[in-house]
Amino acid sequence: MERYFKIGEISALYNIGVDSLRYYEKLGLIHPIRSESGYRLYSIHDFWCLNVIRDLRGLDFSMEQIADYLHSHTVESTLQTLAAESRAISEKMAFLEKLKTNVEARMETIRTAASQPVGQFVISSYVERRCFAIAEPYANDAEMDILIKRLLNRDKNHAYIIGSQQIGSILQLEQARQSDFSHYSGAFLLADGGDQCFPAGEYLSVCYRGSYRQTARYVPAMFAYAEQNGYVLAGDILELLRIDIHTSADPQEYVTELQVRVEKLH
Repeated sequence: MERYFKIGEISALYNIGVDSLRYYEKLGLIHPIRSESGYRLYSIHDFWCLNVIRDLRGLDFSMEQIADYLHSHTVESTLQTLAAESRAISEKMAFLEKLKTNVEARMETIRTAASQPVGQFVISSYVERRCFAIAEPYANDAEMDILIKRLLNRDKNHAYIIGSQQIGSILQLEQARQSDFSHYSGAFLLADGGDQCFPAGEYLSVCYRGSYRQTARYVPAMFAYAEQNGYVLAGDILELLRIDIHTSADPQEYVTELQVRVEKLH
């Protein structure tokens, strides 16, 4: 004797909401019968249909594609569907492998930033660095968070804010010379596909750990270091957030890197 299952049993067995089961019925994908008291009763045939729906939806097949297969499937259409599943699985594997590489890279950058020596002035050579930038002045974290979101939306490859370390703010050189360290001229996201760039050259940099307010202490120290070592400042101050609130809730763990392009005096 064929056994039938109530909607609650099917919902629990497949971890599918009862609304979804009713939707599948409305689409004609499953065909429960009604008991004398009006309850939906599902048969083994509905199990097969639900297995197909679950597997194909898991690979992002549309409901229209699933319905076409369920309503008229043959050996040939089954082979075609399996071939499509194989392609979808390969695409997902490639995506997940890329995502895994991205996560591992962000883990490594966090470890590197956490162990970064602080308070040491370094001259480094950089090639041209592409970026997305928004030239809108801001003065508080809330305003910057909005800019960051807009920047991330412009580059889907850097849509991960945890461990990104490619996000920063721009402090105009003239403002810094006037000891104004609270008003930024914009924000940026370093990205290979960016529509703007920071020029190649030598950059003076220093890292500090803790509150962002230390920028007011380290920028004048950068000016002094450049002057003492025969360099002239040739650009605005870049404030890169190596470790910030998105990586740690403890401000003492924040790591910020300040960079400014310099040229050697002859």
